[in-house]
Amino acid sequence: MTWKSYDLDQEAQRLILKHRDQKGVIGQSHKMRITVAFGLERFWGEQLRLLDKEPPKGEYWRDTWKSFAKIMLKAGIELPQENVSNKDTIKIQEIATKLWQLPPEDQRICLAVLTQFCDSLVWWTQRYKKLGVDDDQQ
Repeated sequence: MTWKSYDLDQEAQRLILKHRDQKGVIGQSHKMRITVAFGLERFWGEQLRLLDKEPPKGEYWRDTWKSFAKIMLKAGIELPQENVSNKDTIKIQEIATKLWQLPPEDQRICLAVLTQFCDSLVWWTQRYKKLGVDDDQQ
């Protein structure tokens, strides 16, 4: 086995630059890092809670999940990437079931990569947050 770069840092920087102009959005990076400890399903599901309540934050979570899923696909682990509405209970259950049915080794790999990806998001958040912007999320 050889080392392979999955460009986590570059993808994290791209996401931060894409969302940094919306107040309070990139501060979600800190919450993402904390949420990793609760598992893949809960991390994925956070976008559903925010999309209706605070759409820019929900879009950031959704973009982050999709970027993470693309990274994991390069590593040979397929994660759901489809957009799901908070109102579609059947689809939500399908996604949750897929995530919980991942082999334990794949789950551990995903969580390790997601941890590093979120660490990169936090790092770029701290570098690119706008000065003088009152944001209790950062």
